[in-house]
Formats: sequence, structure tokens, C-alpha cells
Amino acid sequence: MDPRLEQQLLLNRRHFFARGATGLGIAALATLLQEGAARAAASPRTASGGLPGLPHFAPRAKRVIYLFQSGAPSQMDLFDYKPMLAEQQGSELPDSVRQGQRLTGMTSGQSSFPVAASKFKFAQHGQCGAWVSELMPHTAKVVDQLCFIKSMHTEAINHDPAITFFQTGAQLAGRPSIGAWLSYGLGSENSDLPAFVAMISQGSGNPGGQPLYDRLWGSGFLPSTYQGVKFRSIGDPVLNLSNPPGLDGDARRQMLDALGTLNRMKLDRVHDPEIATRIAQYELAYRMQTSVPELTDVSDEPEHIFELYGPESRTPGTFAANCLLARRLCERGVRFVQLFHRGWDQHVNLPKQIAGQCRDTDQGSAALVADLRQRGLLEDTLVVWGGEFGRTVYCQGKLTADDYGRDHHPRCFTMWMAGAGVKAGFTFGQTDDYSYNIVQDPVHVHDLHATMLHLLGVDHLQLTFKFQGRHHRLTDVHGNVVEGVLA
Repeated sequence: MDPRLEQQLLLNRRHFFARGATGLGIAALATLLQEGAARAAASPRTASGGLPGLPHFAPRAKRVIYLFQSGAPSQMDLFDYKPMLAEQQGSELPDSVRQGQRLTGMTSGQSSFPVAASKFKFAQHGQCGAWVSELMPHTAKVVDQLCFIKSMHTEAINHDPAITFFQTGAQLAGRPSIGAWLSYGLGSENSDLPAFVAMISQGSGNPGGQPLYDRLWGSGFLPSTYQGVKFRSIGDPVLNLSNPPGLDGDARRQMLDALGTLNRMKLDRVHDPEIATRIAQYELAYRMQTSVPELTDVSDEPEHIFELYGPESRTPGTFAANCLLARRLCERGVRFVQLFHRGWDQHVNLPKQIAGQCRDTDQGSAALVADLRQRGLLEDTLVVWGGEFGRTVYCQGKLTADDYGRDHHPRCFTMWMAGAGVKAGFTFGQTDDYSYNIVQDPVHVHDLHATMLHLLGVDHLQLTFKFQGRHHRLTDVHGNVVEGVLA
């Protein structure tokens, strides 16, 4: 018997509904889940690719450069000067200060929590008189352009959820990153480059530090056209950017035109927003074949710029080199540039490790601020520096005269901002004498996000996206603009 005919006979009414129910249900569910994404892809966009009506009000900043220090820098060894700690060196941290704070698995078994004062000298700098550690001599020169927030706090106590929280406003993975939100809401000022670029550098302080995942610059439930594009330091800056051997530009163009026609036919039939994303990304990649090599070729930079950023600025993949690229991306209208620098996780051997991290980052960070300012770009560029949480004043492990380590501390830590719309030469918030608790003007992660969006002319309550029946936003159901840091 013909097996095809036999199959048709077996496919009776009962079999049809039994087998079809699951497939139809999944199709219906997929339609519901993609409803928000489809609307986003099909909704009208502005000339820059942003949403109509955005910005909500006149922005102070047009773009952001976020210098994320992955692993959590120790605030009391860098910016939060606590001279009283020298007198308390080795003494037990009072219970009245610790207040039963939850501990990580690294120190929960310790029977003693001795105070470890910073071994580094501090001095006041600039007209504002900001206290800065000797570890940051270059940053000390630009303090009059910086706004220090010493009262940051977060909810997460371990790296992965804490880093995810800073990037997406949620500790669980799956939400859009802040750069993706801005790309979705505001679009790009340059059609030949991505709206959102991420770069990673490896610190010398702790080379085996916390890993970083592509989802940290991902689009979550937003259409994937809004995800960040990771620039690499070896080979093509973007994977598969160059034509394969034997394929010239004309052949590439013909191939993309043919592929675009097929994709648009499929898009008209199934209305999947990811197909629209694929079409747009293929075209962007084609344009990037010209724009990215020009961007990453820094041979046109004058010698004094390399001297400003430091000797490592000539070495691709270093933090200094990425800072220089960030400025070049900023000049070309990229909306959000994020630099991740690994290696700040100093549970042991902190004095040696943190010195290495500061050598990696200090000159590049300060040079970026100075360079943007001398070019008139700091007026509409927001620069943010900081990690995912702070460090404990008590020592992890054995405390000696020359060595100590510090555990994770979400209760208080320091970040700084510079540029468009923030007070320059200003310090906001205050911690206690142990840099352990906030005593004035606390700033939560959601508050920081709300403030960053505000400086870009975006009301954080109104930038939303409907997913699974709920209107989501970067700040979830929290967040207040920190008016005290606004110029």
C-alpha cells in the first residue's frame, strides 16, 4: 500500500485534533508573546530611529559613555576618605555598625571582622577640594569636572546578579540593557554605526576576575535590533565584517539585495519582527564595512592625544585604547558606549591588585573627560564611572601590616559622573566613619537609572514596552531622579 495514502487514512478527525491542539496552542501563544515586539517593529519611528515623542523634554545629554568597573572597586581605598580608620586598625567592627548585615559565603565563617584601614594616602585636589587616593593621580587632576556620588547602594550581594542589576534594572537575566532601552527610545545619530557599542578590557589586578556575558548588552524582550554590538580588539572589530575571500563589494551587494528580497517576502507573510531586524542588521553591517575600519584606525590621532591617554592607548583592547575609541564613537553620534573593565574583585591581596587596576584605568578615564571637554563634547555627553557594589571595611582573611582583602558590600559605594547636566566639582551623599552605612542622601541603582534617562530627556516612567501583558520599564516600579546632582 502507498505509505502516503496510509498516512492520510490514519489521520482521522480524532488524530487531527489531538495532534493539532499543541501546535495551534503554541502558535497562538507565540502570537501573543510577540505582539509587543511586532508593534515595536511596525510602529512609526523618527528620522533617528527613535520613538515619536522622544525625547520627552529638552535633553542635557545626547549620548552616554559608561565606564563600568566590573568586580567592585573599594570605595575607601579610592574616593571615600575615612581618616578615623587608622586609629581603629585591627579592632573589631562594632556590631552597632554592622547591624547584622548578611554576609557572603567568603566571610560568613569568620569569627572576627577586624577593621582594615586603607594603606594608601589621600589628598584634596582641585578647587572643589575632593579627596582622592594616591592610586588615582590622573583622576585627581579632573575632579573639578566630576560629580562624586558616595551614597550608592544596591540590593544584590554577589557579582552576577549585581552586574545584571546595573545593566538591566533587574537581578534576573532577560531584561533589556540600559543601552538597548536608549537605542529603542532615542535611536541613533549615525546610520552607519550601531546606536549601542560595548567593549571589554582585561584588568591586570585580578586577571581571573568575574566573567562578562553578552546578555549584559543584550536587548532582552525588545527586538534584537536594539542590542549592543560588541567591538573586539583582535581581527575584525565586529565578527564577519570583512568579505570572505573571493567575494568583492559588488557581489556582496548583489547577495544582500537578493537576500533582502527573500526576507521581505517572508516578513510580509509571517510578520515576525526578527526578520525586520535581520534585514536592518544586514544593511547596517554592509555600511559598517566602511565606517568601522575608519573609526578604529587611530593613526590620524596626533601624538599629544596618545600622550594624554597614556602609552597603552596604542595597544588595541586595553582600557586606554577603548577610552580613545569611545571618544571617536561619541564624535560620530553613537548613542551609548559601554566599556567593561574586569578585575576589580579583590578579596585578598587588595593593595597589590587594586594598584594594578588603577594603573589600567586611571589615566584613560581622566583623559576621556579632559579630551571631551577640550573638544566641546562634554557639554552634551554624560560619562559614568563605577562598579556593581562596594567593599567591606573589615578584612577578609588575615590582616597584616601590608596586606588585606575586602568582601562584597552593597550598602554603600562610590561612583562618579561627569558632563552634560550634572554638577561639576561636587560630592553628593555621605557615609559613616567606617564607609559602611549611608548617613545622608542615599542613591539606589534605580535612582541612578532614572537620573541618567532624565539627563537624556527621557521620563523613566514613560519609556515602556509591553511584554507578556505588562508594561515594563528600565526602573521597574521604582526610581526617582536625583535632583541634587543636577546642574
